[in-house]
Amino acid sequence: MEDVLPISEIADASDAGAIKKAAHIIRSGGLVAFPTETVYGLGADAGNPRAVARLFEVKARPRMDPVIVHVADIETAKRYGKFPESANRLMKKFWPGPLTLIVEKKPSVPEIVTAGLETVAIRIPNHPAALALITAARCGIAAPSANPFGYVSPTEAQHVAEQLGDAIDMILDGGSCIIGVESTILSMVSSIPCILRAGGTAVEELESILGKLDVSIGSLQRPNSPGQLKRHYATKTRMEIVEEGFERIAPGERVGLLSMIPPLNPEKYAAVEVLSASGNLREAAANLFRALRHLDALPLDRIIARPVGEEGMGLAIMDRLRRCSTRE
Repeated sequence: MEDVLPISEIADASDAGAIKKAAHIIRSGGLVAFPTETVYGLGADAGNPRAVARLFEVKARPRMDPVIVHVADIETAKRYGKFPESANRLMKKFWPGPLTLIVEKKPSVPEIVTAGLETVAIRIPNHPAALALITAARCGIAAPSANPFGYVSPTEAQHVAEQLGDAIDMILDGGSCIIGVESTILSMVSSIPCILRAGGTAVEELESILGKLDVSIGSLQRPNSPGQLKRHYATKTRMEIVEEGFERIAPGERVGLLSMIPPLNPEKYAAVEVLSASGNLREAAANLFRALRHLDALPLDRIIARPVGEEGMGLAIMDRLRRCSTRE
């Protein structure tokens, strides 16, 4: 086996030399943070249990929470999972893209990747640097979000550097993530496919291909996919979801506001983050984690988030806000 390089650096994800170096790190059992269209992932060789174990340790991620295997093409995906016929239309339509499919796993997939489950989560990311890295590494890459477990996901390389720093071997900087929330997770192991996590592919888009789907995006003590724990994507500052006109701000209290559109009375708040001045849900999703991080870095007593409609990308936004606001 190749030696792990003593690297802790941020490199341009569009540089071929950086991709080659990052792939060498992955093959050597190291960890590389890399951009995708959704959020930055923290990658390890999916076939190397020791590397994946280090990934869990760096993130402080519970071993019961499975991770997604990222691949570069459908042929490679089928080395890791057994795909039913109904999945073929989805793969042709939505891959590469922000859709993760859960299928029966192949015996070669290490148990640590699937948290001991008989299923595996797989997707093809729609980002040139991610695809170049996976191709150069010549393996599937197990990759949850590149941040300490439970905190707001990173959408810029600097977010990764601030929180994981020298704990990982390399960060590929591909700029801001264009979608900004994680992939939708769809389980294909039941007679009616089931949405387990709302994300970058809207439920309505999937139903246009498969018909009516089950939706089960509640919280589980024992997750069967990523993103199902009750408290997740969370800020350190206490956050509440409050409809406009129902908040109560005490004299001297410093409150930050997270709002879809500009508020009527911005002067009431110590800080305001607007997700989309035009009310565009896709733009709002792309800005969500950056805005939460900005508010969380300020000296605030709490954060108030305005709810959004739960159609399209709104479902994913509200799922993140609810898990962020849970204090248990």
